[in-house]
Amino acid sequence: MIDLLQITNDPAFARRCDALDGIRLFVDLERTGKAERQAGRNTFISTHEIADVGRIKSVLSRSSLMVRVNPLHAGTAQEVDAVINEGADMVMLPMFTSARQVLDFCGIVGGRVPVVPLLETAQALACVDEWAGVAGLGEIFMGLNDLHLSLGLRFMFEPLASGLVERVSLAARHRRLRFGFGGIARVDEGLLPGRDVLAEHLRLGSRGVILSRTFNHDPSGSTFEKDVAALRTAEAELVLRTPDEVQADALRIAAAVSSIASGMGQRA
Repeated sequence: MIDLLQITNDPAFARRCDALDGIRLFVDLERTGKAERQAGRNTFISTHEIADVGRIKSVLSRSSLMVRVNPLHAGTAQEVDAVINEGADMVMLPMFTSARQVLDFCGIVGGRVPVVPLLETAQALACVDEWAGVAGLGEIFMGLNDLHLSLGLRFMFEPLASGLVERVSLAARHRRLRFGFGGIARVDEGLLPGRDVLAEHLRLGSRGVILSRTFNHDPSGSTFEKDVAALRTAEAELVLRTPDEVQADALRIAAAVSSIASGMGQRA
């Protein structure tokens, strides 16, 4: 079962997530540089605070809690200490560009919790084999939104169709690390439907994906549980594919990604 990562600082909603199998809660503290990088795009800029880590952790009985901190900076040690003290089960490092930064960050964490490097820059991709073996990592995660921008691509799933995601998945597998990537829409929604995204996660051995905002557009209603159940049903169906069907789906999805990308305007 793939971990479904749900970003929230709402304890009531987190408690609902905790009642489901295979949900990982995610508090997002990253702000530094994010608004500038994603200006003009319909993306989420978090307003979470360090205190939210403890509030979410206090309502969880089954799910683990991951916290994304800010990129490495002068106050990283204090930020890491704070989120670990508040109960983070793992800490995610965003927007790094070198193996040295991963090594320094793992040194700050000091083995207290697993580190999840978030690969989302062209520089980090180029040196993945240098940092993937750093001691202290628990998982490698690829952020396709910022990564495709860094690579000058038009559509966030182009790194998936081109084989770049597979390259990183192999690097993680070689080091016996968990691996995950990107976000996912509901089963039959999105430019690339959630079912197709899920098919590629299963093909590549992914163990984690971030649920898009469409999953909790109405936290007071019952649609979240139904939408997650639909994704789990699709996952169970896709697991039963033959190797030939898996390959045929991969080729079809790559063609769909190429078609979507070609329909988008060239980036400045």
